Amino acid sequence: MQKENHLDLMIDLALKAGKAIDEIYEKGCESDEKGDGSPVTIADKRGEEIIEAGLRKGAPDIPILAEEAASEGNIPELGNRFFLVDPLDGTREFLSRNGEFTVNIALIDHGRPVAGVVYAPAIAKLYYGARGEGAFFQSIVPGQSRNEAEHPHEIEARAPFHKGLVAVASRSHRSPETEALLDKIGVADFTPAGSSLKFCLLAQGSADVYPRLGRTMEWDTGAGQAVLEAAGGRVMALDGETETGPLGYNKKERGFDNPHFIAWGR
Repeated sequence: MQKENHLDLMIDLALKAGKAIDEIYEKGCESDEKGDGSPVTIADKRGEEIIEAGLRKGAPDIPILAEEAASEGNIPELGNRFFLVDPLDGTREFLSRNGEFTVNIALIDHGRPVAGVVYAPAIAKLYYGARGEGAFFQSIVPGQSRNEAEHPHEIEARAPFHKGLVAVASRSHRSPETEALLDKIGVADFTPAGSSLKFCLLAQGSADVYPRLGRTMEWDTGAGQAVLEAAGGRVMALDGETETGPLGYNKKERGFDNPHFIAWGR
């Protein structure tokens, strides 16, 4: 019997958190600095509170690894199955008011993201997917229910052309190493995007490759990876420029940070 992937629960909580975050976004807010120098706002904290409370109620037996709690040293015993939460990925995008920030929730099972939700409330984009069930897009404005919104449609990563790859990369994290790799794999065009929306552009067939040669944490990537893999794509860990296998999770010995990686379409 297949284990419950809790996708509906994660979607509902992402929408609920997204509505609360969007209300703060509309009013504007100040930011503080965490110990690692990254910004944090009341929207991050409020979103995480909503998601954690909902997950504890809806799936009380599954531990939660959440960004803001983890940054304060609150890391539970995870086991083989746990939720991975980034309540506001792209805090810099939130503060710069370009709308490209996301709410991210994933379910990890034996080191692999098996279900995930990415919601960008300011631009009304919801992506979700699960292993064996496909990946989907739905346009939902904050406060709208899933029944009131347009019907979801299935998305698929595309097979890349041999010439003229389209790369997606961060607006705020580009490096000379990234530029060199893009050049080496034959990228002809470039689409900038913030937060975990980069995975979603691959999942919906709008781009072919996303290399990340900088530090990320597991909560930055889990939901986006789940959506992309459900859409037929893949995310591969890198050692130098060599792919070493799928990007894995529950890397406690690394402090839950990721190696460099490259994400591909179909």
